[in-house]
Parts: sequence; structure tokens; C-alpha cells
Amino acid sequence: MQLVIRRYRPSDKDTVLSLFSAGTLEHIQPCFNNAIFSPLYISITLALCVAGYFLGSVLGAVVLPGAWVGLVYCCCHELHSRYVRNALRTNMQDIPGNYLSRPDDCYWVAEAEVDGIAQIVGMVAVVGKQSGNERYGELLRMSIAPTCRRMGLGVRLAQTVIDFCKERGFSAVVLETASVRLAAVALYKKLGFSLVLKHTKSPTPSWILRLARVTLLLMKKQL
Repeated sequence: MQLVIRRYRPSDKDTVLSLFSAGTLEHIQPCFNNAIFSPLYISITLALCVAGYFLGSVLGAVVLPGAWVGLVYCCCHELHSRYVRNALRTNMQDIPGNYLSRPDDCYWVAEAEVDGIAQIVGMVAVVGKQSGNERYGELLRMSIAPTCRRMGLGVRLAQTVIDFCKERGFSAVVLETASVRLAAVALYKKLGFSLVLKHTKSPTPSWILRLARVTLLLMKKQL
């Protein structure tokens, strides 16, 4: 497959927003599976099943654990859908203004020819930041179409950001990802990123993160 990584164009907007939304929302089910099949949540589900039986009936043994499972799923869904909603109405609404208006920022798309038609199959962005005397880049918005995964595109997109940050004279590249995104975490570690901090600070209420069993990971690569 012939792949070209190029700067974002305004005509890419609809495709980029769709790819971003779908790529984020597809993590709802894996997030739910990771939570509900954890030993702790299996124990809670079974305990509620037993409690419902003794407090009520066979129906209670179904309703109580069912409500618990539904709550966990709703938390996983809200976590990801809220992230998409916030992004679409803020910085993703004006990509040129938020990612291409300064020399230290950039937004790229990966374009491939599929069945003779050029299609956007991946994207990534970087925003230049400064903390004290340190200038660094923050990698954002990495997303790859399902049909182009496990083909090295993630490495190429991340390396595009790393090379850009080196050219800008940045001292490091940082990024934030979720603990449940195991493939992404493995990719970043392969590229030399190290875990700096685990936290649950987010626009999403912390109780939703906790019930979804999601921790946010801050990772950093020194240049």
C-alpha cells in the first residue's frame, strides 16, 4: 500500500472528524470488558447476584447485577463519548486555527490509495509548549483506520512528530493516553517513551474514571 503523510488540508475535515470519532468510540467495548472481567468486578457482580436472590427473588438475582453491569458500561461509554464531544466542539472544530497557525504546531494525515481512491487512513498532531526554560511538543490525536493497523503506520506517524520536534529544537515529546489502550502504550514504549505519571485528572468526573477502571498515563521521550 502506497502511503503518504502530509499536512492537513481544510478539505480533509469531515473525514478526519469521522476517523477521530470512530477511533475513540471503538474503545468503549474493550474498556468495558477490561473493567467488568477484572477479578474485583466479577466478585462484585456475583455478590450482587447472591444478595438479590436472598433479598428478593430470582428476579432480584438478575436485576441487581444487571444494574451494576449497566452502570459500568454507561461509565465506559460516557468517558469516551464525552471526550469526543469536548474535542469536536473545541480544538477539533478549527484544526487550521488550533494546530497550523503557529510554527511549533502541526497536524498531519496519512493518505493511502485504496481501490484506486485516495483515502485518509490515519492522523496525528503536535502542539509546541513551554514549561520554564523547557520547550517540548505534545503528541495528540493519533488515530489509525482499522484496515491499516499492524502495518507500521502508527510508528511512522509518531516518528513524524518526533522528527518535527527535533527540527524545532524541542527537548522532549510528551503524550497522554489511557491505561486500557494497551496497543498504543506498547507502541510508545517501543519508540522510547517512558511513563512519567499516572493520574485521573480529567474533564470527566473522577468517579466515572474509577468505575471504568481507567487511569491516564503521561509519557515522555527525551530528544
